[in-house]
Order: sequence, then C-alpha cells, then structure tokens
Amino acid sequence: MLTELIVRNFAIIDQLRLDFDPGFNVLTGETGAGKSIILDAVTLVLGGRADTTAVRAGSDAAYVEAAFRLHPALRDALRPVLEAEGLDEDGDEFVVLARELRANGRNICRVNGRTVSLAVLRQVADPLIDIHGQGEHLSLLRPRAHLPLLDAFGGLVAEREALAAEVRRLHTVQRELDELRRSQRDLTQRMEMLQFKAEEIRALAPQPDEEEALRVERVRLANAEQLGRHAAEAVALLTTIDDDRPAVLDLLGRVEHALSQLAKLDDTREASLEALQGLSFQLNELAGDVQDYLDALEFDPRRLNSVEARLEAINSLKRKYNEADIVGLLAAQARAEAELKTLENSEVRTAELEEQRERFLRLIGRLAAELSAKRRAAAERLSAAAELHLGDLKMEGARFAVEFLTQPAADGCYVGSGEDQQRLAFDQTGIDRVEFLISANPGEPPKPMAKVASGGETARLMLALKTALAQVDETPTLIFDEIDQGIGGRVGDIVGRKLWGLAAEADHQVIVVTHLPQLAGYGDAHFHVSKAVAGGRTTTHVDTLDTTGRVRELAAMLGTQGETAVSGAESILRHVEQAKVALPVEEY
Repeated sequence: MLTELIVRNFAIIDQLRLDFDPGFNVLTGETGAGKSIILDAVTLVLGGRADTTAVRAGSDAAYVEAAFRLHPALRDALRPVLEAEGLDEDGDEFVVLARELRANGRNICRVNGRTVSLAVLRQVADPLIDIHGQGEHLSLLRPRAHLPLLDAFGGLVAEREALAAEVRRLHTVQRELDELRRSQRDLTQRMEMLQFKAEEIRALAPQPDEEEALRVERVRLANAEQLGRHAAEAVALLTTIDDDRPAVLDLLGRVEHALSQLAKLDDTREASLEALQGLSFQLNELAGDVQDYLDALEFDPRRLNSVEARLEAINSLKRKYNEADIVGLLAAQARAEAELKTLENSEVRTAELEEQRERFLRLIGRLAAELSAKRRAAAERLSAAAELHLGDLKMEGARFAVEFLTQPAADGCYVGSGEDQQRLAFDQTGIDRVEFLISANPGEPPKPMAKVASGGETARLMLALKTALAQVDETPTLIFDEIDQGIGGRVGDIVGRKLWGLAAEADHQVIVVTHLPQLAGYGDAHFHVSKAVAGGRTTTHVDTLDTTGRVRELAAMLGTQGETAVSGAESILRHVEQAKVALPVEEY
C-alpha cells in the first residue's frame, strides 16, 4: 500500500509530504485547491504521461516519490522483474518509485533509487494501484485481468491450474512430435549421412591407444639405420674386446677379482664387492637387452609406408568429423548409430506421440468445457452482485455482464461430442476469452468498460465491481476521484460506507477525493487540501485533520454556518461510528 508521497515543484505544489493511513483516506478542500493535482502527481510517478507544463513556474524540474509497503504475495509477484533489473532488496518489504520531470522535457525514472526505463517503472507500478476516474492505471479496464478475477471470484483457481498442467504436458508431446516431423522431412538424407559416418569409422576400426603406438613405431622405422648404429656401438663398448680397448664388462671382471682378493684379507670390503657384483649383473642385463633391440631393428620401407598411411587415415577422419582423438571418433560413431536407430524407429514413435496428443486434446477439451461452464455460473453470480451494489449506489438501471468468446481452430481441443463437437483454440487458461461489459443506462447495450465515459458515474461503476470482487482483487491501493459527481448526501453515505468496507473488511487501502461530507465522514484519515498566495505565488498545502479539525471541515462542506453546521458535522461523525460498528462483514 502507499505509505508516503513526496511532491516538489509540481504545478502549484511547492513542497508536499503525505503519510497515508493503511485504511480509508479522504482528501477534501475547495475546488481548485489542488486535490486532483495530487492525484496527477501519483499518476506521473506510476508512469503516466509526462507534460512539462506540470513543472512549477520558475523551477528546473518537478519531482514525485512514492513509497509502497508490499504484502508477501505482491512482493513475490514483483520479485522476478525486480531481480531481472537488479532492483531487489533482500528482505525489504518496501519499493520506492520516483520520477523527475525536467522543464526541458527530459524525465528520469527510478525504482529503489536506481535509474530505470519508463517501461520498467510501469511494470513495477502496474499491480500497486488502481486509479478510478482517471482511466490510466485501472486494472479493471484491461481485459487480460478479467479472467483471473472471474476465476478467483468463482473459486476456480485450482481447476485452472489443473488444466494448465495438462496443457503443459501436451506442449511437451507436441515439441517432440514437431522435432520428429522436422527430422522426417530430411529423413532419407540424414539417415544416409549417419549410416556413412558410422560405417566409415567402423571400417577404419581405430583402437583407443593405437595412435600413440603408431607414432612411436613410425619414429623407430624412420630412424632404423641411425638407431642400429648407436645400439651396436653400445653393445660393442659393453662386450667386445679389441687391441685398443677392453670391454666394459671385462674391466669390471678384473675389478671384481681385485676386490675379491681384497675382501679375503679385509672383510670390511665385502660390501664394496657386493655392490660391484650387483653392478656387473645389471650391465650384463643391459648388454643383453640392447643386443635384443639391435637384433629386432630392421629398416622396412613398406611397414613405414603402412604406418604413415594408417596415421593419415586416422587424422583425416578426425579432421572430417571435428574430433580431437580416436576416443572422440568412437563416440561420434556411437552417437551416429544411436540417432540412426532412433530415426529408423521414428515412424513408430511418431504414431505414439500423435496418439498421446489426441488423448491430451480430448482431456483438455473436457476439462476446459467443465471450467467454462463453472465460469459462466460464476459470471452470473458476479453480475448479480455487481448490479446489487449498483442499485445501492442509485444506479438501478445499470447492468453488468461478462462476455465469453471462443475461437474455432483446426488444431484446437475437442469440445462437445457427436454432431455438436467443435475444435476450439485454447491456452493454459482454457478456451474462454472473457471481458467485463457495463451498460450505465437503461436501454443501452453493454459495452467494454474501457469505452464507458469517464467521470463520477464510471467511478461508481468501478466501486460496485470492486466491492463485488473485494475478497479476490489483489490490487492493494484503490484511488477514487470524482466518485461523488452527481450524487447527493444520502447516496454519499452509502458510497462512503462501501469505500470504508473495502478498506476495513477487504484489506484494501482506499484514497478518495470528495466534496461530500457524508462520504468524507467515513475516513480513517482526513486530509484537507487548501491553497494560499504568498509573495505573488499560489501554493497548495495539505493538513492532516484531528477530530476538531474534521468537525470544522465537515461543517464547512455542509455549506451552513454557526452551530447548525457544527451540529450537522458532529451528527455525521456519530452516524458513521454507529454504521461502522453495525457494518456486516459478509457484505464485503
């Protein structure tokens, strides 16, 4: 709800701060004092049309700021847009909207102190307030809001959610079916490509560790002559004795003999002898290993060509299928074979999905038809309730109706049976397109509410409907302007009682601009708007009235003088207190 409004340099308002009551707030004052200007400021901060003529003469810019306390459901509803724009405040129950309108035509919008686009400001503000009598920011003028309100009024939300769940399941089936059909359009070409790919990799039959082994073999084959030379040299140095150079092993044999003699005379040298013997054994092993390697070496040009051809074949397939290694090639083969199997079975799967879709279309048609019938019954109850309240407001000739429209569709859900069966367009809400219609005067056909003339009559129409929908309408703050146009004190008392009931019994905050003392008497908070001239400038002032101030203001609104006026004002307040105590909860 709206907790605080700050206005600076807006029209004839210099500086203004209002702290609103969570219940029923009334604004009164002489015509032209600035009451409607305050509502214009609220409209501006909600994202309404900006007009530079609203900037106070002599000022560079007008500024309006509005703070709203959010109840948990509304906070949850706004969280996605606030998070998407980086405007969320963890655990904060308030949202603050601000708009600065500069004389040069530029305007700056802010949410929670951060600059945003006008579209984002409107998106955040949209669920916060309904302004009745202005046209803008009125949820009941937006047909898309009518169906949720009707379902809430009729207690049909759970049934609509059950229908929506089946529609989502249908969409899952339809997406898979569409994908299969897109595949089938190119089925032959796709299957040929997959089959060729799988067979090409399968024919090559690469092994996971083969590539590295081939690279090692290629290096050995390409360098066989040089490798043989080095290996022969190593064997010769270890084992061959010539006139110029004794073999390493022969030298070690001599050393071993010397250490053996040494150890016989000095047993502390046995460790040295053992170390040498171990070394001799290792060198013998090494000589045998290098000799085996040398014996196995051969220069085989045909094998080298075969290895290089194999590596090139592997690399060619890797490049062709954009894979990094043989493991990737084998995975690509497996994927191709799996998809090929799926496509080979696609006709069977398509038939299964088509059967599932038909079952869903019939189930959705049945649920949607049942929901539609309950909606029509709820619409009759809503119409009766709205017209009852219209009668209370002395608009006995006004009529309220709910228009239902359906749209035939070749791929729609099945509604009805036999010769009466139809295929109708649907979405997650069902088959109905709903719009509220109103006829303000006898003999006139009902029209969409957006086309009903603005003014006090419209405000009373909206009040009647808001009262009928009070328990299900989640818009927290309702503002009514010109609602008392063309009505007298007796009807004003009824209007005041209904407005107070919206606040007290239906948990709405209500703000009303009025000239009727009988209506103003129901206010939980009363603000008096006046203007004064100082230094050649006109300025609007707002005072919050206490009980004494309210008596004076109501007396002035009665248009009489002296004790009679005061007595009349006090009588209004006594009557209101008695009416509030007696007001039945179920009326709202």
